[in-house]
Amino acid sequence: MKAIITVIGVDRIGIISEVSTLLAAEKVNILDINQTVLDDYFTMTMLVSLEALEIPLEELKKELVQKGEKLGVSIRLQHEDIFRSMHRI
Repeated sequence: MKAIITVIGVDRIGIISEVSTLLAAEKVNILDINQTVLDDYFTMTMLVSLEALEIPLEELKKELVQKGEKLGVSIRLQHEDIFRSMHRI
């Protein structure tokens, strides 16, 4: 099972490190990552594998939201099925 994680907010040191550390602790594997800074705004999209995840998906979402609040960014996790469904319409 895969998911897409998006991170958006004002750029600061440590965003990638903090998010990837949280994901590693929860056994989420980063398959692909794309990040850029537009003016002062940081944007990152990650494709992740949830195969080894040992906690409920909703708990991971909550942890990511809390991490985003700490970092001053918005972090959102969406299951890949959402994207597959959008392309079928």
